[in-house]
Amino acid sequence: MLSAGIVGLPNVGKSTLFNAVTRTHKAPAENYPFCTIDPNVGVVTVPDPRLAKLAEMSHSQKIVPTAIEFVDIAGLVKGASAGEGLGNQFLHHIREVDAIVEVVRCFENSDIHHVSATIDPVRDIEVINTELVLADLTSLQKRRDRLQKEVRAGDKTAKIENAIIEKLLPHLDAGKPAVTAKLTPEEKKVANGFFLLTSKPTIFACNVAESDLGAISSGKIDNPAANRVKAVEDYARHHFATEAVVISAQIESELVDLGENEAMDYLRGLGVEDSGVHALIRAPAPPELFIRISNAALSQRKRFITTTSSLSVPSPKRAKRANCVSKEKLTKCATAT
Repeated sequence: MLSAGIVGLPNVGKSTLFNAVTRTHKAPAENYPFCTIDPNVGVVTVPDPRLAKLAEMSHSQKIVPTAIEFVDIAGLVKGASAGEGLGNQFLHHIREVDAIVEVVRCFENSDIHHVSATIDPVRDIEVINTELVLADLTSLQKRRDRLQKEVRAGDKTAKIENAIIEKLLPHLDAGKPAVTAKLTPEEKKVANGFFLLTSKPTIFACNVAESDLGAISSGKIDNPAANRVKAVEDYARHHFATEAVVISAQIESELVDLGENEAMDYLRGLGVEDSGVHALIRAPAPPELFIRISNAALSQRKRFITTTSSLSVPSPKRAKRANCVSKEKLTKCATAT
């Protein structure tokens, strides 16, 4: 199952978005930094109206939609790569997910404190990206140092890994995420084994206020929140080769207790045709993500086959005991062994 970590600075709406996506009130969403320490986890099915049509055409008796596991991860602050705030926990938890949903604050609210005092979503993205890049640089430099003995000994695998690291280091040193590095398909497969934080596919969730959602949906350009969303979309496209979705986490979390039809009627009353949560869940994943998951699944399958194969071949002693199905035979076998 694909897992996606919801990340961002403190007080940007991560836990509120998690509750909206998972349609629960599981994660505490309070107005103070680090109200989330241990990650919250929820599984969500991907809404797809085409499934009902396909099931009808194929006469399927059961519909099993795709599922995604969402993980609400503690907020990151500047200096996290050096252990500031909950940095070490943040980096550990993000390393375990397949993809990243980065929540950026595009709304104004004087009652909700921002760690940098002002609203600037691009600056916030760069803070998080810098911390992830620094963590990856440290990880790669340590890996390169460990490889040097094997490289000098002429080990082929070590030489290949070292060459890829030498490509990635200057790319990361320029502040660019590993996911945008120009690597061949073979090199990407090797690089996946480095488990770099910035190699994970990322999508940005622009969290806006209820009062701004309708204006943004209608394409108004004189709205401050709309300008912030546009800046995030441009940054995501040029620096991460990805996209951004617009969502009002507060509205979506309030719709959790409504039926689907009631929720859609409420959104249409705001001038919005579809749920931001649906757009986020349906956001297209890049091919690299499916390759990563397929490789992991294949590796797990190989380990399973190897394990079960070794268990399915009984030893002579085990086979002899397996034939002891009666007390008489058991006595004879005990004597024989």
